[in-house]
Amino acid sequence: MKIFNVEQIRAMDAYTIAHEPIASIDLMERASQAFVRWFCNQYVNTRPIAVFCGKGNNGGDGLAIARILSSRSYDVQVFIVEYTSNEADDFRQNLSRLGNHLTPHRIQSENDLPQLSNQVVCIDALLGSGLSRPVDGLLGLVITHLNTLSCKLVSVDIASGLYTDQPNNSSDIIIKPRYTITFQLPKLAFLLPQNAEYVGDWNVVDIALSPEYIAGTSTPYYFTDKSEAEKRIKSRQKFSHKGTYGHAIIIAGSFGKMGAAVLSGKACLRSGVGLLTMHVPACGYEISQVSVPEAMATVDDSEKYISKVPDLASATAIGIGPGIGQDAATVKVLEKILEQAKVPIIIDADALNILSTNRHLLYKLPENTILTPHPKEFQRLTGESTDEYERLEKARAFAAKYKAIICLKGANTAVVLPNGEVHFNSTGNPGMATGGTGDVLTGIITSLLAQKYDPADAAILGVYQHGLAGDRAAEARGQTALIASDVVEHLGW
Repeated sequence: MKIFNVEQIRAMDAYTIAHEPIASIDLMERASQAFVRWFCNQYVNTRPIAVFCGKGNNGGDGLAIARILSSRSYDVQVFIVEYTSNEADDFRQNLSRLGNHLTPHRIQSENDLPQLSNQVVCIDALLGSGLSRPVDGLLGLVITHLNTLSCKLVSVDIASGLYTDQPNNSSDIIIKPRYTITFQLPKLAFLLPQNAEYVGDWNVVDIALSPEYIAGTSTPYYFTDKSEAEKRIKSRQKFSHKGTYGHAIIIAGSFGKMGAAVLSGKACLRSGVGLLTMHVPACGYEISQVSVPEAMATVDDSEKYISKVPDLASATAIGIGPGIGQDAATVKVLEKILEQAKVPIIIDADALNILSTNRHLLYKLPENTILTPHPKEFQRLTGESTDEYERLEKARAFAAKYKAIICLKGANTAVVLPNGEVHFNSTGNPGMATGGTGDVLTGIITSLLAQKYDPADAAILGVYQHGLAGDRAAEARGQTALIASDVVEHLGW
């Protein structure tokens, strides 16, 4: 699913109006009907509704929504904020369509702000995606007032005051909704952590905007939903055998950190690899053989850490990093692997920290090497960022410079490709914020690489399946009780 910027969103509307063709007021009606369908599934008509409208197109949506909800027996009040004398044409038409349905209240000053009970559901239709400057004046007072109420807030398309594809200042006045119901495609702002309180739970409703425009318009940003992920999955063939599905080598573990190796190994096996070899320090041999009996094990000369490169001749993919520490000998192992490997590599955890402190190794990364940093590990690689937008641009620049694939982990993990594309993930939950889940991801992606998945597909699909397993685990255990082993046990293809 594509993610468009403000100009592309505006052009998508215009293209639909011109080529469907459809009048803009009728397209607004279609969008409002789609919003109402979602709303009626969420809230029964015994809940009172207050719709707060600006005087642009978003306000026009709000007026149409109010009329439709009223016709469905909801108790609706409409509040129009008189912050300007200018009115959009479609706002004016929808105001006239209210007719005898509803008489709007006019908010002309702070004294007109309503006090509403906590049973009221407030619909924010003040400002839309075209916002280009911070909110102030009367609109600012209204938004501040709404944020202080204990009512549930639902934003139409985007929270009023939130920019669609650029950072807000910390002092900006922005609606804090419980839900955002957006039209046709998600917006970049929804996917960045700094905006969480200004987005809430977001949902996309289809308003039948032009599929030709969407297909023909390029963007660097994508959202990986179920359909996008599943079309990347390779089916297993009837006459295949274990050799068909590759031989992964995972180099992991050190004294006191063998759990990371075990989690990676189990996840790799659960993700379909034909053969797995775990290269571990001597202290981890018995642990790995007992904990992961399906895997083969090679033993390092060192008792407590990785000090030599294992035999890579039969490998079809290499995963390195979980729990390996940063001993000087381990640094040399990573360097030799980067120099010698002829197969795809994924680098995680301590191996990433080795890269950040031995930066010459970055220039030895084979093309399409996959790096899976969490935010702190990424900061060590690229330096601090002032906000998530800057961090995203740093990730794109890093991926392009080193021809690497970055899985920037977090909610909506961003998979950043060397060509500048960013694929945001749709699965996962806060229960996965626990030690070891990153090691599970390493195992999953290593397995896909070993099965000859294209590295970009391996990263995108691996991240999606990792989150999906986490969602299944959370459903079974609850988010608080979730541990990394639960994610492994809930992998399913």
